This record gives sequence, C-alpha cells and structure tokens, in this order.
Amino acid sequence: MPVVAIIDGIKIWFYNDDHPPPHFHAEYAEHEALIDLDTLKIIVGFLPRAQYQKVVAWAETRKPALRIAWITAQSDINPGKIP
Repeated sequence: MPVVAIIDGIKIWFYNDDHPPPHFHAEYAEHEALIDLDTLKIIVGFLPRAQYQKVVAWAETRKPALRIAWITAQSDINPGKIP
C-alpha cells in the first residue's frame, strides 16, 4: 500500500495489483474513498465534502503523475511520492 501523498491529513495511496478501473484511495480520519483517476469522482466510499474538494483540487493538476503511479503500482513497484 504505497502512500504517494498526504494533503492536509488526507492520505492518498495505491494498492499494488489493484482492480480496475484506475483509481486511488483517499483516507481521512475514519473515512475512505476510492477515486476514479479520469473523472475524480468517488467510486466507492465517502469523504467529507471539504476533504473531497481538497483531494480533487490536488489531483486535477496531477492526473498524468497519478496515471503513472497507477501503472507502476500495478507492476508491484512502489510509485514513490507525488508532490
């Protein structure tokens, strides 16, 4: 479970060899959501509105890096950090 970023206490990570569609996991307190890489919509789970908006704002400018991280994690390689 490589953590690629922490944004204001929201942990962003990928699971190695995860299921499609391409997505990342976001966790804040007791909440967790799977977020689609293309649409940035929640596939499964829940995040409070303010935290979800922060994640979307962060991810919008990092879609290419997130896509590379997804592909890397699928190869069972740690994708490293995304600033």
